[in-house]
Amino acid sequence: MIMNRRSILLGAGGLAALASQNLIAGGAQAAQIRKVGLQLYTVRELFSADPVATLEQVAKIGYREVEFGGGGYDAMDHKLLRKTMDRLGLTSPSLHIGYDALLDKFDASVAMAKTLGADTVILPYMVDKHREAAAWDAALVNINRFGAQLKAAGLGFAYHNHDFEFTVKPDGVSLFDRLVKACDPELVKIELDLYWAVHAGEDVQALIKRLAGRIYAYHVKDMRPDRSMTAVGAGTIDFASLFKLNALAGVRHFYVENDQCPAPYIPDISKSFQTLRGLRF
Repeated sequence: MIMNRRSILLGAGGLAALASQNLIAGGAQAAQIRKVGLQLYTVRELFSADPVATLEQVAKIGYREVEFGGGGYDAMDHKLLRKTMDRLGLTSPSLHIGYDALLDKFDASVAMAKTLGADTVILPYMVDKHREAAAWDAALVNINRFGAQLKAAGLGFAYHNHDFEFTVKPDGVSLFDRLVKACDPELVKIELDLYWAVHAGEDVQALIKRLAGRIYAYHVKDMRPDRSMTAVGAGTIDFASLFKLNALAGVRHFYVENDQCPAPYIPDISKSFQTLRGLRF
């Protein structure tokens, strides 16, 4: 029976293999994150002013993965960014590219992703005009198509949530549930922002179990008692209990993100790094 259950779990996309890619075993059967990542939107003000110096600071803290997003990175010298990452021992497994860019600048988006060394493109946000039933369903057609086109180009694809996907419910069905049902799970994965799922009132453990095998990465930021964002370890979210599900979930990357990171930024991302690097689960 045990072997049968393991076979079922492994059959849902090789989950145990995926889970091991960014986790290492710790003491007493505990696991820890091997490579902590940072979504660069967190430090967008620093990055837009001096991207090379910002990457140097990020690497000095101990981060080994970065996810590009915001800060004007799409208009920068991507060869220079890649050269800088290579020098610093950083990789960028994924990057955020907006819906309109994927519609209108698909080839350029693919070229940018490949220059930066990414293997996955993330759709980070959908503006208000898409958040009613007909417009959302129309966008889902394009989202599925993006997934197929990116696969043909040798790249993966995932959707990053905020809270509105869970709380906006045309005809009683959430936008998130519409996306999960309408989009091919082999083409459209999920980058699950844990803070926003908690903020929306979701049972996040149940959500992770429901999405097992489909979650590409987590965005990790903490929540204060007043529900505002804060550095990982300075809030109330029990990340260890969520990460314990990774043998089932198969999450590959753990990106620190704080949309409202306070200046001077570096102390906040240092706190988050130290918390996640020291976490055992």
